Formats: sequence, C-alpha cells, structure tokens
Amino acid sequence: MLFPTLDFALFFLVVFALCWELRHRPETRKVFLLAASYFFYGYWDWRFTMLLAGSSLINYTAGRLVGLTRDERQRKLLVGLAVAFNLAILGFFKYYGFFLDSLADLLLRLGLERDLPFMEIILPVGISFFTFQGISYVVDVYRREIKPVTAPLDIFLYISFFPQLVAGPIVRAADFLPQLREKPRLDAAMVSLGVVLILTGLFKKMVIANYLA
Repeated sequence: MLFPTLDFALFFLVVFALCWELRHRPETRKVFLLAASYFFYGYWDWRFTMLLAGSSLINYTAGRLVGLTRDERQRKLLVGLAVAFNLAILGFFKYYGFFLDSLADLLLRLGLERDLPFMEIILPVGISFFTFQGISYVVDVYRREIKPVTAPLDIFLYISFFPQLVAGPIVRAADFLPQLREKPRLDAAMVSLGVVLILTGLFKKMVIANYLA
C-alpha cells in the first residue's frame, strides 16, 4: 500500500473520517489508530507485525526501567542494552546475507570451505524508521527530556503510527505523545494547508523523485 496510490487514499480517508467521529473518545481513538496502523503494516506482510509489536514492547519496557532506575550506571547500562538490541535486530535483517557471504569468502580464501547455514531473509518494510523511533524514545527518557510512558498503548502507537511508519520522518516522542491527549480540531485554514501539503508532496514524489530515479 504505497502512499501515491488509490488504495492508500481510500484507506487514509476512511481512517481520517472514523478518527474524527471518535474525537470525543480519546482512548477508543488511540485503539482504532493502532489497529489501523497494524493493518497498514500487515498489508505488506502480516508476519512483520510481530516484529513491530516485539520492538514496541521492548522499547516500552526499556523506557520504564530507565525511568524507574536512579543509579546512573544502571541507567547507562539499560539504555546501552536497549540501543544494542535495536541495532542488533536492524543489523540482522539488513546485513545477514552480506555477513554470511563475506564469511564464506573468507573461509574459502583460508582453505576452510564450509557449508554455512543460509536463510532467506526478507527485509521488513520501514524497519530502520521504527527501530530508530524506538531508540529515540528510550534515549529521551534517559536524558530526562520526557517521562517514561506508563500506558503501553501510547508507545505502541508512537512507534507504529502509519503515516510515518514506512517512509519517516522519525518523530520525537516529546512532539508526538502530547498530541494523543489533545482533542482534534479542524478549520478551513487547516484543511487548505493540508491539501496544499499533500499535493506538494505528491508532486515531489510522482514528478520530481520518479523523474530523477
């Protein structure tokens, strides 16, 4: 479900309309947005949703532990482990094949040819974006720029929010999370600005970017 397609346009309009209907029920709106985001991500391959959920759970837990820990050395250790975990997952999916090919070539040069276990790894869509989104949350908690979030739903939605999930940008938790508590509002100026931004983005993507590619 690519952005400049009819499928995405219909999906977006339905989600927007239902979110507007739920504007007086913030918790229900968040649950709906989370379900819509996972549907959007699962549209590519439903198996990736388990990775997304696991990443969200780990980063939520890491943020809670970092926020509750007072010892500075333990806080550094926790944030280091969280960053290492995220980068390990990213590295596995992005560089597993390259590493295995390089290792096989090295062993061959050393006269130690071996049949290495090779797996066909599919690179999850948007893994770089939601990985660094999770890291940014834990690091912000460590720096005490934000308080650790107590509601798992908020972090799951922050990491999986579909408009930024597969193509970015990476949004700071301090900018995103407060908006979940605000009541949505809409006026003519906002609609006009939104239409202009959408049309400008489509022009850049479908005309300029596609031409340069």
